[in-house]
Parts: sequence; C-alpha cells; structure tokens
Amino acid sequence: MEVPSRRTAFVALLVLAACVELLAALRAQVHASESPSPAQSAQPAQTPVRTMPAYDRPQPPVAAASGGTLGVARVIPYDQMPAHALGNGGESRAIANGTLATGESVNLHQSMQPAGAAPPAPHVIQHSEFICVREGQLEFQHEVAGKMVSEIAGPGSVIYVAFGTRHAVKNVGTVPARYFVIAIGGDAK
Repeated sequence: MEVPSRRTAFVALLVLAACVELLAALRAQVHASESPSPAQSAQPAQTPVRTMPAYDRPQPPVAAASGGTLGVARVIPYDQMPAHALGNGGESRAIANGTLATGESVNLHQSMQPAGAAPPAPHVIQHSEFICVREGQLEFQHEVAGKMVSEIAGPGSVIYVAFGTRHAVKNVGTVPARYFVIAIGGDAK
C-alpha cells in the first residue's frame, strides 16, 4: 500500500476539517428550519444582500482553465451543480474537480441513495476518499486483510477510504442517504 506524502496527508486533514464544519453548518441549518423560534417567526431574517458584477459571478463547477487548477475561491451554488441520475434511483451532483494550487488532484461530489436501493458493487479506488454523511445511514463495506468488514455511518460521520481499498456504501436506513465524497490524489479527476 502506498504511503501518502506529508503534503497529501495535510491536505486530507484540511478537507476533513472543512467537511466536518460543512456537516455541522448543514445540520444547524436543517434544525433551524424545522422549528423556528417565536422570535424568528415574528420577524423575517435580515440577511445582507451582496450583488456581484457579472464578470465576478462564480462559474459552473468545472475545472478552471488557469493551469488546470480549481481557480479562485468562490461559492458554488447548489443549482449550478450538474445532476446525474444513477441507475438505482439515486443522484450525484458534481461540485468541483481539478488540481489544487499545491498540486493534488481533487474531485468533490454529493450523492443521494434512496432507501432500499441496490448499492454499487464493491470496487477498488486509486485515490483516497472521505465520505461525509449528511443524512441517513450508510453501511460501509470494505476489505481488511482479505475479508469484507461492515461498519455503519450515520449523520455527521465521516468514512475514510484509503488508496487501493475495495469497498462499497449501501443505504441501510429508512430515508434517503445524502453524503459528500471528497476524492484526493491518484486518479481523482
């Protein structure tokens, strides 16, 4: 098994920290929208609106033309993430792919697996992955010393899939499972 470089490990830790913060923010957003406090329902929220000139608006989530990097920091709106229907009734939305300024290749997408859907077959990856579970429950099946092992990951959990690991994730809950996949290095494109 290939040992990641310090730089790759550092980037992976940064991505993991960002994923955890994203999940916390999404969870807080969901809870706030489920039961607004009396103060919230009495007054509409006053959110400052920033208008951007047309030349400064974010581009769709594709690799930037500037040297193959992901380009400048920006917000990637949900409605600009191209959706792809999956054969099991699920959905995948491309968020970003390309190369970081530090040289690592990255692919980020979010997926949804319906409850009871057939999972993808176990497969081997040639990159490292973090799977950040937003909603639902995933069964993470992965090979350890020649044997398949299963673990359950619920909302807020993060699954680490090491380079070269044979694995699959399956929705074992009663609601759609929604999760982010962050692929780093190797063949992540």
